[in-house]
Amino acid sequence: MTTDAVPELDAATNHDTVLVVDFGAQYAQLIARRVRELDVFSEIVNHRITADEIADRAPAAIILSGGPASVNIEGTPRLDPGIYELDIPIFGICYGAQLIATQLGGTVGRGMAGEYGRAHLSRTAESSVLHADVPSEHDVWMSHFDAITEVPDGFRATASTKDAPVAVLESDERRIWGVQFHPEVVHSPHGMAVLRTFLHDLAGCRPDWKMANVIDEQVAKIRAQVGDQRAICALSGGVDSSVAAALVHQAIGHQLTCIYVDTGLMRKNESAQIIETYGRNMNLELIHVDAGDRYFEALAGHTEPETKRKIIGEQFIRIFEENTGGLTDAKFLVQGTLYPDLIESGGADGTADVIKSHHNVGGLPEDMTLELIEPLRELFKDEVRKLGSELGLPDEMVWRQPFPGPGLGVRIIGEVTAEKVATLQEADAIVREEIAWAGLEREIWQAFAVLPDIRSVGVMGDERTYGHPIIIRAVTSDDAMTADWARLPYELLEKMSQRIINEVPGINRVAYDITSKPPGTIEWE
Repeated sequence: MTTDAVPELDAATNHDTVLVVDFGAQYAQLIARRVRELDVFSEIVNHRITADEIADRAPAAIILSGGPASVNIEGTPRLDPGIYELDIPIFGICYGAQLIATQLGGTVGRGMAGEYGRAHLSRTAESSVLHADVPSEHDVWMSHFDAITEVPDGFRATASTKDAPVAVLESDERRIWGVQFHPEVVHSPHGMAVLRTFLHDLAGCRPDWKMANVIDEQVAKIRAQVGDQRAICALSGGVDSSVAAALVHQAIGHQLTCIYVDTGLMRKNESAQIIETYGRNMNLELIHVDAGDRYFEALAGHTEPETKRKIIGEQFIRIFEENTGGLTDAKFLVQGTLYPDLIESGGADGTADVIKSHHNVGGLPEDMTLELIEPLRELFKDEVRKLGSELGLPDEMVWRQPFPGPGLGVRIIGEVTAEKVATLQEADAIVREEIAWAGLEREIWQAFAVLPDIRSVGVMGDERTYGHPIIIRAVTSDDAMTADWARLPYELLEKMSQRIINEVPGINRVAYDITSKPPGTIEWE
């Protein structure tokens, strides 16, 4: 996924921050996550950021991402040249390394052949990047056609591959380094060692971005924001809202009241399970609002995905603003918004491409009166799970399969009706049951059913049918920013198909979605 802008975060000032400059890389978010895995806070910024803006933010280091463009084509993304003069450690990856070379006086040319996939790298000179714990020869993951052919003055080439004469370029004096390969992907087995060397040794970043510290910092921040006022939390039953509620509850105790809104778009039997789970595991004041009829009425006649998401988002807010349960003094709304939610919804400033508006970001009404508390907005999903475990939440909550805020409303193509929801609930329950019985719950990021707005001809009991198909979607992922379709066993898919057709009225066909993200999204709408 490519973004034109990303939101600025409010990281605590007592942590070193690494800025990841996004040049349209598919893996910009992965770079940011890898930095955090090395206990250093990271943030993604737009490539249009200026030297003055960088200087004002005073990062400990800068990483330039890869990207699909060629540095030799006019109009492709560039870095403000003044950034190179700030004496901030810089590390370029792929396009980022080529940009360093071409902007500082080196040469980037068309190679005889591109390198896509595994390549064998050999160290050719003493290197600061390829430290002693990295073998002199090892495999790396490449994805490029252009190649650095001549390094700038003051730089040295320290490694090469068959089709990349400069696989690593370095200037210890200027504190600028670059690699042609992708250390952020698992296919570069020594990639994390390279990133660790840059962050900890060369840039001197302090490895103190840890979940225990995040809890302490967020608790202090929430207490300062709320004071003696009251807050309400939108609970969905998912890990994001659960962790957000637990964190805010630790900060302000009984000043927090949680509201679970049953939209009528939940999975089969899920509302009862959510109420029971929260009552058993969390000492929270919980109000249950049955709003199914209200949502179906608001969604009637609407088929466009963004419109449906915005309707669902607005209904959430309006219910809370009505101070359900007599909470007339509530001033704050707690949401489990994550960093990927902000990125996909177009960034905080609204200038990025909107992949899909998340109900808690792009779907919020402009005239809402409640002030937001979003203690997870700087975190990726895997970090939220770690935070939940650190807060003492049980595994059944921390490892609950992700479920979108708009619920089944984004898995029904076209108009959302109570009848369609009932059909999808049954099919979805079968998919989840079979995944659980197969022991694949931890391996699969998400598995669910989709009800498209089409019909197909079938034959059942020697009679013609004209029914709906069900699409099964199952993906593997670490953070939902990228995802791969899950290679489910044929026998499992067959069992799902047979059960859905036999047990769910009106369904006569089952298909399996084998689209990765990108180009698709995980959800269908």
